[in-house]
Amino acid sequence: MVFDLRRALLSKEEKDSARLMDFEFRQRARSFRLMAEALGIDSGVLVQSIALHDDPAILDGLANDLPKSREELGELYVRCRTQAYQQLAGEIGDPTPHRLG
Repeated sequence: MVFDLRRALLSKEEKDSARLMDFEFRQRARSFRLMAEALGIDSGVLVQSIALHDDPAILDGLANDLPKSREELGELYVRCRTQAYQQLAGEIGDPTPHRLG
């Protein structure tokens, strides 16, 4: 039996990519949930919108519906995204890829 370095590296890349994409999705969903809580709006509706729109479009929609400026919402989003990252890193670990060796 021969060790296939290429296959091992490809497998590692696939696992790292899947883990990073999962973390990114969780962070995005949690960011908007935290944002909804801070704004006092229904988090379910806001989190569902991540399947249909990118982040700037969601923030633009909130700016149209709420008495907050787009800049204020952008700043709140950054704070919520940072908080979501910290929470998730504490719960499921740091998402940075593991080095070989």
